[in-house]
Amino acid sequence: MTEKERIEQEVQECVCEFMHVHDEIVDKVKKVMPQEQELLDLAEFFKVFGDSTRIKILYVLSQSEMCVCDIATLLQMGQSAISHQLRILKQMRLVNFRRDGKTVFYSLSDGHIQTILDQGMEHISE
Repeated sequence: MTEKERIEQEVQECVCEFMHVHDEIVDKVKKVMPQEQELLDLAEFFKVFGDSTRIKILYVLSQSEMCVCDIATLLQMGQSAISHQLRILKQMRLVNFRRDGKTVFYSLSDGHIQTILDQGMEHISE
């Protein structure tokens, strides 16, 4: 079987053999569907998790509060690269920061982020 044939077969497996809409189910789900903007915001939220550097940063912050120097050393990356990713994580409200003298420490913003990381790790380990 060629690659093209395999793809066509997979597409056919995902399509109903005849058109029959289950109106009750569609109506029930339609009533609880979030607004379009909420779904777009959710997609943006999950895009942040699509970058391996940001995932690494979130993971290390799930273990301990750290400053940029600590994170850069641990991940063997430059401080500017880490700072850039932390800015994105701050904008998406995934991390918090606090200043202690001249040092800025970062941590996960709340337990939800830890839960998302834990569930993701659990899912890929299955």
